[in-house]
Amino acid sequence: MKNTKNIVIVGATSGIAEHCARIWLQSHPANLTLIGRNAARTEKVAADLQVRNPESVIRIVETDFLDPAAIQQTAEDIAAAGTIDIVLIAQGSLTEQLDCQTDLSVCKESLEINGISPVLFAEAFAEHLLKAGQGTLALIGSVAGDRGRKSNYAYGAAKGMVARYAQGLQHRFAGSGVKVVLIKPGPTDTPMTAHLKAQGAKLTPVEDVAQGIVIAINRGQAVAYVPGKWRLIMWVIRHLPGFVFNKLNI
Repeated sequence: MKNTKNIVIVGATSGIAEHCARIWLQSHPANLTLIGRNAARTEKVAADLQVRNPESVIRIVETDFLDPAAIQQTAEDIAAAGTIDIVLIAQGSLTEQLDCQTDLSVCKESLEINGISPVLFAEAFAEHLLKAGQGTLALIGSVAGDRGRKSNYAYGAAKGMVARYAQGLQHRFAGSGVKVVLIKPGPTDTPMTAHLKAQGAKLTPVEDVAQGIVIAINRGQAVAYVPGKWRLIMWVIRHLPGFVFNKLNI
């Protein structure tokens, strides 16, 4: 299909990622490659997207999200099929902080899926984008990565890793045709945050967050807080002096 974008989504069963895909397919067909850990769940997402835009070509890839060799091979196979326009890296899991504190295996899993896995995929695809001289690599971080807080510092530390890695990639690709976009959503209404919603937390609709992400990717924006209000909120939190910050129950 002429002028059809080739889009790769890692963690395609993520609520945010799925809604980004829906937006991309609203007006134009696309070649979508959906990467997931569970083929059945990824197939379900693919089937829904295919109905929304029958002219699109959608394929799924099941792979291990923590095996470096599998990740590298997955990126090589996808790149060999054609030039990639967009890679969206969206996998994650919001583990309870208390569980991370009481069970080191849970803590390890949280750090791996929220931090190590995204940066391994980013590194695996980065070289292929650079060789092509074009493309956008977008990583979903989180406002939680801006400052460690007692309520979610394991998750926040992993997302902080993603942020620093994205900054390094941006520096590496400065002056090239490759764009690296770091996305920092605030709390979003997805299945991952259902427990927060049940506790009365105010969550941004996933459709709004996805729209903000797609806009940021289209612009090649270096850092995008979604919604934008979180840029100011997190600026304040980052700059609070320790003696004030340590009194806050956040």
